[in-house]
Parts: sequence; structure tokens; C-alpha cells
Amino acid sequence: MKLSLCNEVIRELEFSRQCDFARKAGYDGLELAPFTLGDNPHFTSATERTRLRRAASEAGIEITSLHWLLVTPKGLSITSPDTTLRTQTIDVMRRLVALCADLGGKALVHGSPQQRNLAQNDDRHEAWKRACECFAAAAAEAQSAGLVYCIEPLSTRDTNFINSVAEAFECVKAVNNPALQTMIDCCAAGSSEELPIPQLIDRWLPTGIIAHFHANDPNRRGPGQGDLAFTSILAALKRHSYSGVVGVEPFDYVPDGPGSAARAIGYLRGILEK
Repeated sequence: MKLSLCNEVIRELEFSRQCDFARKAGYDGLELAPFTLGDNPHFTSATERTRLRRAASEAGIEITSLHWLLVTPKGLSITSPDTTLRTQTIDVMRRLVALCADLGGKALVHGSPQQRNLAQNDDRHEAWKRACECFAAAAAEAQSAGLVYCIEPLSTRDTNFINSVAEAFECVKAVNNPALQTMIDCCAAGSSEELPIPQLIDRWLPTGIIAHFHANDPNRRGPGQGDLAFTSILAALKRHSYSGVVGVEPFDYVPDGPGSAARAIGYLRGILEK
């Protein structure tokens, strides 16, 4: 498996320095949050895409994936009844698939909790259909590009829509495109799933729909900075021969972004070496 650092953790650094830091710390790659590129990352120029990919290559790492897809531009939604807004959102999703392909990434992780929340009086069934239409459009684009588009289940403290792998699976099944899959985020799973994470891995990884993994603690800090023990989690991934990306994604950076990233990679590498 590859260990990748979610780049917003060290976003105060210029991108080439992010790449250099990640490689020297021991990461295999960076998982890019498009909002770190600006307000309209889906319109990133060809020249800038080439520069970003070259910076990673020269540092000796890769851009593995994209996540936090819809933070910018502001106001997007996959569940809104506003057809015009959803059309705009789908356009951004499709363009981000192209961005991921141009940067050499293999997967997109669709978390973006605020951009999928249901309004208080919204009909959940109708919102579900609208969201699946958006995911279907993104999956078609991903399939054409040879990528995977992952629905990220998030905890109920972050969003009121798709809070478990089982719920994500229902959308994956409805869309029925192999380019649409789901993933496991430890912070979310540790808060919202009924099964402990190792058992969650045992339940879902053999189905072939888990295409990505996020390592973080339910306390929102990095792996190794909370009560969640990752020895059994990594053992479960290895037991099922998981060869994908494990993205390190803390939200509360202690003592700071670089310090949190360095501590996380040391902790995870130590477990893997044992």
C-alpha cells in the first residue's frame, strides 16, 4: 500500500516544497485538495497542471489522488433541488476528474460534507436520486479517464447524508458503474459505523468496492494521536492484500501541520515495519 499525505495539512508551503517535505518525511505521495489551488481549481491551466506534476516528479513522489472536491467554487451541491446548481456542480466534478488525470492521480474521493447536506424539509428519497445522478455523471467521466471516483461516507457530526459504507454502497449499486466505488475514513468510521474498523475492512474490502482509505483518529487528529490503534487496522488491510492508497488526513493539526504529518508517517511506518 502507498502512504499519501493530504496536502492541505501543509498548505502554508508552496507546492514544490510540499512535495519535498512529503518525500523527506517518508510519504509516497500527496493527495491534493483542489481548494488549495485557488477558487476555481477545475479551471487550472494546462501550464499549471504540468508544473504541479513536474514538481511532484522532481521530488520523487506522485500525486496519488484528489479529495475535498467541492469546497471551491462556493455554493455547490449534489443534493439541491435547483437543477441549474446541480448542473454546475456536475460540470465541476467532471472537470476535476480531468484535473486528476492530468496530474497523474488514480482516484477522486468525494467527501465535501457541506456540499451534500440535505435541507431540513428536503425529501430524502428525491435528494438521494439527485445525488446518484451527480455521481453517475462523475463516474462516467472517471471511467473514460481510467480513474476511480469514490463516495466517502462521513460521520453524522459532519453531514446528514451518506454516513456509512453501507449507505454509500447503495448508491454505488444504483449507479452500476465500476468506476464508482467507496472508501473508508477512520475518523468517520470510528464515529458512525457499528463495526470496529478492522471488522469493517473484513466486511467490505473483499467485495471489491473499497478503493481508498483515510488514516485519521476520531478525535480529528492524525493517526497515533488518539485512542484508535492502527496496528489491527493496517493488519486487516494487509490481510486482504490492499495495495491502494492510505491517505493521512488529520483535521486538528498538533502541534502544527508539518509536525502532525511527520508524527503520523513515523507512527504508520513503524507499524508496517513490524
